[in-house]
Amino acid sequence: MKQYGVLIVGTGWVSGEHIRAFEMNPYSRVTAIMSRSQEKGYAKAVESGVPNAKIYTDYDEALRDEEVDIVCICTPNHMHAEQTIKAAEAGKHILIEKPVALTWEDTKRMKAAVDKANVKTLVGYVLHWNPLFLNAKAMQEEYIGKLYYAETDYFHRVTGNYPCYEWTCKKEVGGSSLLAGGCHAIDAMRFFMQDEVEEVVAYSSGCRTDLEFDGTLCALLKFKNGAVGKVGSSYDIISPYIFNVHLFGDKGSLLNNKLYSPGKISGQRDYMELPVETPDSGDVTHHPFPQEIDHFMDCIVNDKETSISLSSAMKTQEIVFAADRSAAIGKPVRLPLE
Repeated sequence: MKQYGVLIVGTGWVSGEHIRAFEMNPYSRVTAIMSRSQEKGYAKAVESGVPNAKIYTDYDEALRDEEVDIVCICTPNHMHAEQTIKAAEAGKHILIEKPVALTWEDTKRMKAAVDKANVKTLVGYVLHWNPLFLNAKAMQEEYIGKLYYAETDYFHRVTGNYPCYEWTCKKEVGGSSLLAGGCHAIDAMRFFMQDEVEEVVAYSSGCRTDLEFDGTLCALLKFKNGAVGKVGSSYDIISPYIFNVHLFGDKGSLLNNKLYSPGKISGQRDYMELPVETPDSGDVTHHPFPQEIDHFMDCIVNDKETSISLSSAMKTQEIVFAADRSAAIGKPVRLPLE
């Protein structure tokens, strides 16, 4: 059985979960770690149980390693574009942590490089494998029906207690409230709506002085099939972490882990609670990375397209950029972007 060698790029918070997940899969092993600091790279290798992994401080050199088949990009947001393009040109399969990039132009350059190289990609919208998402998706057709309205929210007050705080609060690195974290909510909206967005209107506000962008954004999405959606993203909120998934269809409704479908559940008088894990934490150890990596490796081994390829995730990115643009100019933005 072939084992695919994995290069982990970056030694931040999320990299440890990727290392753990790749090491759990029988088809992959972490053979190398890339860090700007040799000491940090080795410390991450030891901490994550791969002390024999090669440590690189030069990305180009790491890409020349013949034992590396897969590149897992876990670096700050502003580095994703160039690192993805170089990995594609080196013929490596690529896992890209969200967001894909900080500009629409960079996103298109990434896609061109990936298409030319014909490599597999997976963008890290890991919540697709959260039990609430999986169960809601499985029940959607029969118990919720065709959606006419949905709400998804990413409310996460990232402060100095979080390892990513120092860079995520900077506009040139974190990007915006949506790019830094709220893109998860945009992705969730697309995951359940399964339709194309034709127009976005958004407004932003903020109350924190340590963020270089407005910490709160509210976007309204108009879909081609007539459905509408509302997405909220806030780094300002003074609250525990909240990720809302509210779905309203012609057969029933879902409010996070509460289902109401009186046409299918005889005698139902109120919402019933689903006993499943929900995406209720911003801690990366809470997220289903092993399931995400299992999917990625299955697609590589069996030559299949991933469910969140770069091509697919571009649609999420396009909505994010449209929402940020709409908030900046105070007008609706039509899709596709120019």
